[in-house]
Amino acid sequence: MSRLDAVVNVYDVRGRVPEDLDERSATALAAAFADEVVLAEGGSTAVVGHDMRLTSPALAAAVAEGLAARGVDVVELGLCSTDELYYASGVRRLPGVMVTASHHPAGWNGLKLCRAGAAPVAEDSGLAQVADRAQHYLDEGLPAAGTLGTVSTWDVLTDYAAMLRGLVDLQGIRPLVVVVDAGNGMAGLTVPAVLGADAGIEPPPVRVFEVHMRLDGRLPHRTGGPLEAESLSDLRAAVLEHHADLGLAFDADADRCLVVDETGAAVSPSAITALIGLREVEREQRAGREATVIWNLITSRVVPDLMAAAGASTVRTRVGHSYVKREMAAAGAVFGGEHSGHYYFREFFYADDGLLAALHVLAALGEQQHPMSVLADLYQPYSASGEINLHVPDVGAAKDTVRRAYAGSMGPVEVDELDGLTVSHWDGVPQWWFNLRESQTEPVLRLNVEAADEDIMIKVRDDVIALVEGEA
Repeated sequence: MSRLDAVVNVYDVRGRVPEDLDERSATALAAAFADEVVLAEGGSTAVVGHDMRLTSPALAAAVAEGLAARGVDVVELGLCSTDELYYASGVRRLPGVMVTASHHPAGWNGLKLCRAGAAPVAEDSGLAQVADRAQHYLDEGLPAAGTLGTVSTWDVLTDYAAMLRGLVDLQGIRPLVVVVDAGNGMAGLTVPAVLGADAGIEPPPVRVFEVHMRLDGRLPHRTGGPLEAESLSDLRAAVLEHHADLGLAFDADADRCLVVDETGAAVSPSAITALIGLREVEREQRAGREATVIWNLITSRVVPDLMAAAGASTVRTRVGHSYVKREMAAAGAVFGGEHSGHYYFREFFYADDGLLAALHVLAALGEQQHPMSVLADLYQPYSASGEINLHVPDVGAAKDTVRRAYAGSMGPVEVDELDGLTVSHWDGVPQWWFNLRESQTEPVLRLNVEAADEDIMIKVRDDVIALVEGEA
């Protein structure tokens, strides 16, 4: 392993271990992070955590070695979720490194980096500089610091659980039955602590049935993220078997959450964004404050529509956690959501927390008598295609063909390129929009279409596909 190009992407570091990412490269990246972020921004200490992957303890030790070699003191969190790492970074105002490959297969691993207060480090906010310096250290060797950093430990789980339970009151809700599928990931550690008595708070009236809660770095029961249909089959079956009120699925590092209703049907993350957004807007307004909610540009238009109707402001962003977090902080937004199941909270340092989102869903369901399917239908009135991957040899040419077709001959539309190509007829009749985004790693265009009714969605979807495939 000598080149970092293959593992450093727009948002974080990910690759196969040891083919693409090994302990030596992790040490170099951590040392570079120490220089470019921790020390450069006046810090002297960083927190380090890792998930349950078989390679994570060794990589976390290598990260601690790299930080300490540059004179940075290390607080080791040990086995934790990404949410816990963000909590530690936020509450102690320390930069952090989380060793995880999120939803990627078991043979992968990676690093998520953040500044003090859980602020993101992405390609356009320091990650490129970290990668360049790390490559220099790999090529030329790591210089020794005058004084090595110290290493201490912190068991953060109880404090994290107490914070979440303090943010969402579940004590007054009706009794609920919920199935939780941790996918053998870190939710197997955090969910029992938050919904149990470990945080020193009386458990809520929620009966939990567990699916794949045992931490297992081999990830034997799930090959992809929780948004993939095949990943939900065990959760769906358990929801029906136990006559549960809803089911919750988390990805391996537990920062994403997907909800299924009492019938086993997946609830759109856009609907969850709308549901939580309205709760947070109402809380802001009760406190006499104006509310702002963030949504990315392939989130359902139900989100800005309902937020505007509730008297809140909205900010539209590019896809990706670093962009959402940046806009959250800039706008002082109370909440933000993405189509991918990431949900961001001002009270959680503008960071994403899948379990905090789950608590809001439990509260919203338990505060009224309707089943989850009825509640969800209130927040998903439009017809969506879901994300469709279109393989084309020249994504630029295909996108240009679609742009020319809609800008030139298909009636009055709005066209923008904030993130890929978005064409919208939402202010006209019939209502529809679509977005074409390029993959960062392969010749693929990702298509998302939404319309006010199914027939229009299908027509727009098929028209765009035909234009793209004409370039194939």
